[in-house]
Formats: sequence, C-alpha cells, structure tokens
Amino acid sequence: MIQREIMGTKLTAKLWLDEVEDSCMEQIVRLASLPYAFHHIAIMPDAHTGVGMPIGGVLATKGVVVPNAVGVDIGCGMCAVRTTLKASELERKDITSVMSYIRKNIPLGFDHRKTPMDESLLPEADFDKLPYLKSMKAAMLCQLGTLGGGNHFIEIQKDVANDDVWIMIHSGSRNVGLSVAKQYAKIAVEWCAKWYSETQPGLEFLPIEFEEGKKYLREMEYCKQFALANRKVMMDFIMEGFRLIKPDVEFGDLINIAHNYAAYEHHFGENVIVHRKGATRARMGEIGIIPGSMGTKSYIVEGLGNIESFESCSHGAGRRLSRAMARETLSLEEECRKMDERGIIHGMRRDGLDEAPGAYKDIDRVMQFESDLVKPIVELLPIAVIKG
Repeated sequence: MIQREIMGTKLTAKLWLDEVEDSCMEQIVRLASLPYAFHHIAIMPDAHTGVGMPIGGVLATKGVVVPNAVGVDIGCGMCAVRTTLKASELERKDITSVMSYIRKNIPLGFDHRKTPMDESLLPEADFDKLPYLKSMKAAMLCQLGTLGGGNHFIEIQKDVANDDVWIMIHSGSRNVGLSVAKQYAKIAVEWCAKWYSETQPGLEFLPIEFEEGKKYLREMEYCKQFALANRKVMMDFIMEGFRLIKPDVEFGDLINIAHNYAAYEHHFGENVIVHRKGATRARMGEIGIIPGSMGTKSYIVEGLGNIESFESCSHGAGRRLSRAMARETLSLEEECRKMDERGIIHGMRRDGLDEAPGAYKDIDRVMQFESDLVKPIVELLPIAVIKG
C-alpha cells in the first residue's frame, strides 16, 4: 500500500515504503520536479539511491526518453524454471556437482567467453538500424551465456509448499548494454546542453521525435532481447548440469521478466513512455519474479494491475546498506553462519560482503508493502547460490 506521498515542484511521488535514505529522497523529489514527467512518480518498496534516479523507481514521460531512467544494465532481469525434482531427493553431492558444472561452463564476474557462441543464438535484427550495436556483434557472441558481477546470481531453490526444485537466474545485457547506455546518456547530456533544455542532473533526455531518441529506443529494445538470450543460454547449461545427475528430469516453461527498460504504454488516458529502473511490470494476472537476498526467500508472483504504480512492483528486496557500508560493517563470519545454519551452499568471501544477506532489506517486509501490487503464488528458499 502507498505509505507516503511527496510533492515535487510539478508532481506527486507515491511511495510504497516508509523509510527512505536522504540521498534517495533527494532523487525522488527531483523526479517529481521534471517538466516532462507524467501524472505522478511511483517508488517501489525496494527503492534505494541510484544514478540520477532511484533503483526501484517508475517514471512515465511524454515525448522524451531518459537513458539514466533505464540504467546501465539495460534489460537486466530474472528467469526461473521449475523442475520435476524434489529437493528432499537430492543429496549434497548432487547439488555440488551441478554447481561445479555451472562454474565450468558459465563465465562469472567480468569474465567473457574465449570461444564465441553461435551467431544463431543472437536475437534477430536489422543491424543497419542499430548503428552502435552493429559494431558489437563479435563482443555479443563472447558475452552470451555469462553471468556478470555485482548482484547477479544463479540459485538452486526449493518450493516451500511442495519441495519442487527451481532454477533462478538474475543477469542482464553485460557490457553490451553498458556501452549502449553510456553512449546515449552522453548524447542526452550534449543535446540538453545544446538546446538549454530544462531537466535535472543525471536525468538528461532525448526527444522521441529526434533521430537519436529513436535510435536509443531501438538499441535499448535489442539490449533487452539480448539480455533474455543471455539468460536463456545460461539456463540451458544449468539444465544440462541437472541432466547429468538426473537424466529423467524435466523442466517447466521459462518465466522471464526484465526490470531495467522503457516501453510505450497507455496509462491514465494517455500514451506514455514508462521507464522502470529496478522495477518489474505487474499487469493483472502477469507472472513475475521477486528475489530476496542470497540467504533469504524469493517469490514467483502474480500481478494485480494496480494503476497507481503504473502496473509495476519491486524487482527484489533492495539494498539496505551501500556496498561500501556493507563491506565496512558486516561480519563475514556472521553472514556465513546464518547461511550455513539454513543449509545453503554458497561461496561467500570477504570481498563479497556487499552482496551478503545483511546488506539487503527484509524481503517479507517488502512483500507486505506491495500486497496491493502482486500476489505471491510460489515461495522459494535457496538451496545453493552462485554470485557473480
């Protein structure tokens, strides 16, 4: 439910959370002061400070697109698949075998593939209409099926209700999306400066009638498709890892959502561009994914189509501590102890404390705040996790 409403100089921001860090609140007020923002700003319960715009923010605009309101990991999102396996039937050696197969076949962190993937795995496109991406095809083939770093992860999970084993992946468009985002954010800064356009720092825009605005929308959409292709390739490797230990295993349909993108949508009687930065679309009946941290629950959810959130919900638990603060204040021993007690297979290291469970908000509290946005339909507990 909406917990607070904050007024900017132009619009109201509606917040689905009660506590907001000062730097995040400053960004919310700036969003609600944008001359091209439409109707109101929606802030999800996992919100925290981002670049220009909070992670967990939803911004609708008229006539313009804002590269930094999408973010640098264009198309970043989640995939999940249910298996026919039961967690109680898997021994620890089975899980560690699958995890070893994953580490052998999926590059993690900043690593890319040394041998390019087959070009048929790339989303189809007329690259003559994608001038910046056209020069990056070789890079794409070496980045397909790679996890990335930061908060990206692969998890083996179990359904609390019936013990089904699930696979979940969080990853994006890798350096491809980062390069596109930086290119067009720079162009937006130059355009706004050239035409003395009114905006806020870090929220420079491109008019959608302007050729560079059209190019950004096309290249952003391809990055979104590339991010999905990336997750699909990883999912295929993980499923193969399971088949090696359980040849009869079967897999359900792929659930996929993105949480960093902009799209044309119809809201409050107008056609607008909705930017979701760390937010997931949640139309009525739409199936989505809301992960917790590496030591807590995740959820498969069903959207409730709440118009006040522009039919959106959170993309996860959201950070409680900045990366620097997490590394300075959290105890490696304590964070490992909590996960060990829950029987989670993990590889937590001191340099990964910024991704420890203690760095994130309480996922149950986040879900309570958005009970009018989504309905949980599957509750998942982590069995094993690999972080980028």
